[in-house]
Amino acid sequence: MGTATALKQTPLFETYGKFGAKVIDFGGWALPVQFSGILDEHEAVRTKAGLFDVSHMGEVLVEGKDAESYINYLVTNDVTKLSIDQAQYTAMCYPDGGTVDDLLVYKLADEKYLLVINAANIEKDFDWMKQHVKGDMTLQNISNTVAQLAIQGPRAEGILQKLTDTDLSKIGSFKFAQHVNLDGITDVLVSRTGYTGEDGFELYLDAKQVEALWIKLLEAGSEEGLKPCGLGARDTLRLEARLALYGQELLSDISPLEAGIGFAVKIKKESDFIGKSALSAQKEAGLKRKLVGIEVTGRGIPRHGYPVVSEGGEEIGVVTSGTQSPSLKKSIGLALLSAEHAEVGTPLKVVIRNKPIDAVVVKAPFYKKS
Repeated sequence: MGTATALKQTPLFETYGKFGAKVIDFGGWALPVQFSGILDEHEAVRTKAGLFDVSHMGEVLVEGKDAESYINYLVTNDVTKLSIDQAQYTAMCYPDGGTVDDLLVYKLADEKYLLVINAANIEKDFDWMKQHVKGDMTLQNISNTVAQLAIQGPRAEGILQKLTDTDLSKIGSFKFAQHVNLDGITDVLVSRTGYTGEDGFELYLDAKQVEALWIKLLEAGSEEGLKPCGLGARDTLRLEARLALYGQELLSDISPLEAGIGFAVKIKKESDFIGKSALSAQKEAGLKRKLVGIEVTGRGIPRHGYPVVSEGGEEIGVVTSGTQSPSLKKSIGLALLSAEHAEVGTPLKVVIRNKPIDAVVVKAPFYKKS
């Protein structure tokens, strides 16, 4: 019998149990899939507020005179457009246009940036970054010392505002404030970003202080209906909002253009970047595959990896993510399909347990906040 590899834990691992979490193995991490229940948590985020531990995410600090040009060579978006205290969504690509990862870039100061990467990709990404180091700059993987919480939902701002004198209403979307004091926990980076399709904040802080902040937030939000949330609701929320998940919508053989995040690919930016020529060629030739929203009208739920076939039965693609949508009470999914079948309204079938079930291409995002 081989011993199971110990799962990585976030600094909040010991705290989960006190809140009734059901913990699962998520890409080598022991993380809560739910606390009170996925539907309950999903509803809380859509109507009130939810609190997520996302401390498994990776953080890399890039500093130095050439930090900006280095990052701009590494990513598809145009980092030169960032001002201090502004964040940007982007991707890193391989030379062939496939995706290394999707990430957020935070401009902390001139010559100082924070890159936030996916947990399952930390080592791979950091190796990739080291391979392409150029100029006068330093790279530091600070993932183990930084914790991250996300407070999301229409009441998120009101709840967080109780803990700070910083005027949160002044932090616009994809903007952030540094060195914020949250009820005695100093030096928190408060970012108006998230992965749920709702308003809210992502909070970066010293890992040693995250348990105290988790408890303070849940206390501050108890009257407003703030609930601790797990990965289950995080997935249904992001799927309704059509937000890509690395490992499903984005992979080494799926480009950002194919995955529908072309808005983060700036082919025309002045500097060269890894994957630029491949992505330019893809764009010019027209995409052969496209990520689309689908709704299963027959009985069944589309799941990652299920084949998608045309009316005539030919295989035309694959489901990347799917669920029973808690907000819409419908069976929805994202699927990577050959472009000629990607038009909204196209009838198709998802093969669920060897049975072709009726489905149709629909507009996505499936959900937009009112």
